[in-house]
Amino acid sequence: MPKTNIYNNTLANFTNATFELVKWPLYPSHSLDDKVLALQTTRFALQQVQLFPLNAQKPAISSLDVEKLNSEKSPFNHFNLGLHVGDNADHVIYNRNELKHFIRQQLATASSISAKKITEEVNIQWLEQVHGNAVVTVTDVDEQAIIADASITQHKNIALAIMTADCLPILLSHKSGDEIAAIHGGWRPLVANIIARTIDNMHSKPADIVAWLGPCIGKAAFEVGEEVKEAFTQLDLAFNNAFLKQENGKYLADLHQIARRQLESLGVTVIANLEECTYQETDKYYSYRKEQITGRMASVICRR
Repeated sequence: MPKTNIYNNTLANFTNATFELVKWPLYPSHSLDDKVLALQTTRFALQQVQLFPLNAQKPAISSLDVEKLNSEKSPFNHFNLGLHVGDNADHVIYNRNELKHFIRQQLATASSISAKKITEEVNIQWLEQVHGNAVVTVTDVDEQAIIADASITQHKNIALAIMTADCLPILLSHKSGDEIAAIHGGWRPLVANIIARTIDNMHSKPADIVAWLGPCIGKAAFEVGEEVKEAFTQLDLAFNNAFLKQENGKYLADLHQIARRQLESLGVTVIANLEECTYQETDKYYSYRKEQITGRMASVICRR
């Protein structure tokens, strides 16, 4: 397959690419795309044309080494971003640098600010996600991952990242793009009200927030025990509709429906869904439930 240039402008088609730009709801999209850059990664091998050098520490492996790693059978092929899953750390750092490079390039092509200035400033804040409900407000990027499952910022030089491999990534933005947030929406954080805790820590009013719900394990694949269903229905009986009982006594859970209900109950009504199933589409996405030893994707948001 011929190599293609993935560093195009925001009108490019990113389907079946390493990076896919988030499609915001139609209502505010005419202005939000100009204010916020949001994307998700896949597990597809990186195919690129470097447009300007990345101003970062040179990775310990070369692009040729990465091509060799990508050609080998591995549970982490091809674009794993998780340092905690047993993959080669140098390979992961290389991938993280390429993600950072892509973000910086996207910002530079859509901005009057020089590429050099953007290259010097924009960095990604990674989290050590522990399936809790801690929320952190980021004013300066910490090179060490912050222990939390959601992050918020009002700063333009900070990209917020959430890693997933079946859990639901949730990205939030004020309709003006002045404040953004990223949430790790596993069932445990969701039942612990991480969405409400995030919005409570934002300056934005819920009615002014736009939400995006990304790929996760789908409602036809996410089997859980009755204790999970009860944990949600104890919060609100309306969550009954998000669980479908099976013959074996377990339930199929719909993370998208759960998150949407929580958002709407808080006053967030402009919501976009990308209901692709990570469990069923392991050619494109990592799935911990299906593969156990596997990589991680990232959903990332930053102000332009």
